[in-house]
Amino acid sequence: MADAKALGMLTLDDLRARVDSSEIDTVLLAFSDMYGRPLGKRMDARFFLEHSEGHGTHACDYLLTTDMNMEPVPGYRLASWEAGYGDFHVVPDLATLRVASWLEKTALVLADLVQRDSHAPVEQAPRAILRRQTQRAAEMGYQAMAGSELEYYIFNNSYRQAADSGYTGLEPAGWYIEDYHILQGTREERLNGAVRRHLTQSGIPVEGSKGEWGKGQHELNLRFSDALTMADRHAIFKQCLKEVADGMGMSVTFMAKYDAVQAGSSCHLHLSLWRGGRSLMEGENELGPIRCSDLFRWFLGGWIAHTPEFMVFYAPAVNSYKRYRSSSWAPTRLAWSYDNRTASFRVLGKGPSLRIECRIPGADCNPYLCFAAALASGLDGIARKIDPPPVFAGDVYASAALATIPATLREATALFESSPFVREVLGVAVAEHYAHFFYVEQQAYDAAVTDWERKRYFEQI
Repeated sequence: MADAKALGMLTLDDLRARVDSSEIDTVLLAFSDMYGRPLGKRMDARFFLEHSEGHGTHACDYLLTTDMNMEPVPGYRLASWEAGYGDFHVVPDLATLRVASWLEKTALVLADLVQRDSHAPVEQAPRAILRRQTQRAAEMGYQAMAGSELEYYIFNNSYRQAADSGYTGLEPAGWYIEDYHILQGTREERLNGAVRRHLTQSGIPVEGSKGEWGKGQHELNLRFSDALTMADRHAIFKQCLKEVADGMGMSVTFMAKYDAVQAGSSCHLHLSLWRGGRSLMEGENELGPIRCSDLFRWFLGGWIAHTPEFMVFYAPAVNSYKRYRSSSWAPTRLAWSYDNRTASFRVLGKGPSLRIECRIPGADCNPYLCFAAALASGLDGIARKIDPPPVFAGDVYASAALATIPATLREATALFESSPFVREVLGVAVAEHYAHFFYVEQQAYDAAVTDWERKRYFEQI
């Protein structure tokens, strides 16, 4: 849960005091687009206090209908040239107001989008999609607690240099696989250490960081919280890391698979249900090697059962699916095991620490959509008492009898679009909106001529 007294978190009175003392002169008002990128405005801090903290601001509604390069895309009902591309109302969630310590004299506040005239939530907005599921959990008497573990690659090239080179020939910050290595991690501490400190000073408690199974690859873990707060922290962390790297003349990528021969980058999700500050996942029911509650069993069963139809929320890009390879640390089949990294669902802990780690999402996921899919699936498991499959022991990669996860964005989008469950839990308008979004992404790739094609066919065909 967000704590307004945590280091770096601000109340309006705190903000006024810091503005009066000239410590802060800018408020960054941001919301998530469909890719999970923060968009928004930098506002004069005094103007924000006088006019915007209670009323917000406006932003063009095309921002939830563009492609990654900000080109307006036809075919959406939400916004279009025919409708004139009007405005959304951008309403700050003051519980998220914090210092952005990596930016000079800047505070940051996240926002929700509402319709300009009716002030109804824009249901297609990623934060609104997750909020709907956390509210559903609350109505069932649960609080969803969550954590996300993000991996990324660091390069000694600036973003501008990387772009000018066509993102080829980049120099990784490390030159050998550095999983848990302290020496190589020390060489990259200039960036990772700065980011850990900035996050802590900006109201985002950090557990730690470590080297990963790639050259220049690292993982940074935030402390767990309620699901909406965790998604907010996840989004801010990514932006902080990119901006601090940019200021150092370096770059990072959260691509799921930036290089064919290097390990992919994941976003492992951890979820558990709580009530009154206590986990509801522990219990005396035997489930394979663990003891758990009925809630745990049914939540796990629903999460696994609905994974294929929600795959696009865990793996949103064409590139996402290139991460799923045998013996790659990324899962390829639907199974759960206890403390087994070959499984797509790895159960961890015992007693009050019992939880589910889903290893399917990539680092390229939108955290709001990812948590929403997981929570909707698990809650349906509880509502319908869906049992998980039997526990799997051994190498999941080697078991041809287990169902595979969707192999391409095209396959996953078709499953999403045809799913009655998706339409039920998201609403028809939201389901149609995102089906179109993922089809557009696939079409963009289908029309592209890649370096692989030129290298393979230019002379030999």
